[in-house]
Amino acid sequence: MFRFAHPELLYLLLVIPLLIVFYVVMRSRKKKAIAEFGNPELLAPLMPLLSFKRGAWKFTMILLALLFVIVGVAGPQFGSKLQQVKKKGVELMLVLDVSNSMMAQDIKPSRLEKAKLAISRMIEKLSDDKVGMIVFAGDAYVQLPITTDYSSARLFLSGINTDIVPVQGTAIGAAIDLAAKSFTPETQTSKAIIVITDGENHQDDAVAAAKAARKKGIYVHTIGMGLEQGAPIPQKGNPGQFMKDGQGNVVVSKLDEETLKKIAKAGEGMYVRASNTDVGLNTLLEEVNRMEKSLLEERVYSDYAEKYQYFLLVGLFFVFVEFMILGRKNRHFMKIHIFNPEQKKKDL
Repeated sequence: MFRFAHPELLYLLLVIPLLIVFYVVMRSRKKKAIAEFGNPELLAPLMPLLSFKRGAWKFTMILLALLFVIVGVAGPQFGSKLQQVKKKGVELMLVLDVSNSMMAQDIKPSRLEKAKLAISRMIEKLSDDKVGMIVFAGDAYVQLPITTDYSSARLFLSGINTDIVPVQGTAIGAAIDLAAKSFTPETQTSKAIIVITDGENHQDDAVAAAKAARKKGIYVHTIGMGLEQGAPIPQKGNPGQFMKDGQGNVVVSKLDEETLKKIAKAGEGMYVRASNTDVGLNTLLEEVNRMEKSLLEERVYSDYAEKYQYFLLVGLFFVFVEFMILGRKNRHFMKIHIFNPEQKKKDL
């Protein structure tokens, strides 16, 4: 098989016929200019070093060099070989709390931004594992279906904020249920859910959801975002102002560590509390890497052998030949007649 890596560069070959037309026109004008002085045959002894043939050969060498260089930079690839690639890994669903309480700044710059930064760094360390993302507040949504496209994962992650889910609240149970349904169906690979939240669950039974997920063979880990003393929740668009309850008291969001420990225990996973220096995803990633990895996908790739260097070398050869061909006859070489002994004797 044969192909070009950059076929669009072959359009440069259109320059060659243009150069040929230009050369023919200039050669014709040169002959006419000489003819204006008299009969070319009579003028030949007056211009013994002039050679139209040498100019034609030099031009031909330049065209051949240009031809091979253009073909070379277009990236000719010959042959193909089939390469089988097997990817083994686990499937990982990241469940991220985007409720207003995640804007608290007891973890700098905020709980949500710190979690996003840690997730981005964790994605960079993944190799063949599949990853997906669920965002939740009062309801849960799939932000990123399970995939091995880590670039897309980072892109979707960058767009996450507290406005992405219109209903406020902290429905951890609904998020775990949705995550459990979002894995690749009918696969035997190891699966894990990592819930990243401050744990203030006010709506459903997250412990029961973790138990249900575990019955399906899915481990549930939790990360607690927040400190024990908690922090007020900033008001959107009002710097320095904080959310207040119905009585006018500033709302302080505190980490519900006990709930997150119960969820992790029900899901036979691990609980990690985040801090300003470490969110804890690296610890959980080590735990995930210890899980049994199985075949996620198997692909067959066609690999082509690059042959551009041969064309470039031939092009350089023609450039060298063109350089060696003198544009005019050499008066010293004119006295040498290797293939005409009779002429050689006359010269002597």
